[in-house]
Amino acid sequence: MLFSDRPRTHYAQAPAHEVICQLRFPTILTINTTEPADFQEAIRGTFPQYARRQDVPAPRITGAGTPNMQVERQAPITNYHFLSADGRWKLNLTKDFIALSTLRYPGWEDFAHHLDKALAAFIQIYHPAYFQRVGLRYVNLFSRTRLGLENTPWASLFAPAYAGALAELDLSEEDCLACGTDLQLKLDNSCRAKLHAGLVRVQSKVPGAPADPEVKFILDMDLSMGGNVPCTMAAGALETLHVHGGRLFEGAVTDRLRQAMEPR
Repeated sequence: MLFSDRPRTHYAQAPAHEVICQLRFPTILTINTTEPADFQEAIRGTFPQYARRQDVPAPRITGAGTPNMQVERQAPITNYHFLSADGRWKLNLTKDFIALSTLRYPGWEDFAHHLDKALAAFIQIYHPAYFQRVGLRYVNLFSRTRLGLENTPWASLFAPAYAGALAELDLSEEDCLACGTDLQLKLDNSCRAKLHAGLVRVQSKVPGAPADPEVKFILDMDLSMGGNVPCTMAAGALETLHVHGGRLFEGAVTDRLRQAMEPR
């Protein structure tokens, strides 16, 4: 099944590799041209480190396939970075979105707590008209070595919709060089999900670090709500996406995998 109504469960060996929340709003030009000093002061207790980067968007191509094709360079976008003292939490602000991300996900309550104050400060200072898109993304990486499942087939750990060809009896995992499943789902009248599941090799971002030889399984869930969400409804929208994400996650994993992740 794709969805599960199992009670919400916390796992001691949770597989969350990265969690990202992004809220997009109608462009506020002053963010791109004026450093957000008031915003920094409001969040500095939680995010004391600051950096600024100029992101260059991809060129815009018009008239493709015609003699009048043109390549237009886009103006740089200022991306403000605010980091926690330990570097585990990062808040990004541009003229089009605000986003919170972490590589060490402690659970939904703690994540929402880090977001609440920053989002409230942003709304109070910049007065966005509404949020055009509210997004919540969970990137889950499953390591059989970490979970003590080295000799367990992936097909025993994930529902058939996600295991895909790995569930076929005449296919050996060692002979499978790549395997992935991509889905786009309508969750309700306003929520959507883009899902990717399959085998992956994790590349280290540290120069000179040895490659990780273990093949892992990724479950990437990108959940979103559109339709001009009022600022006062942003927290509720994120809670709705979180609930959808829990149902999808529990529908993807099997009882064998749940046991290995050590439910609390």
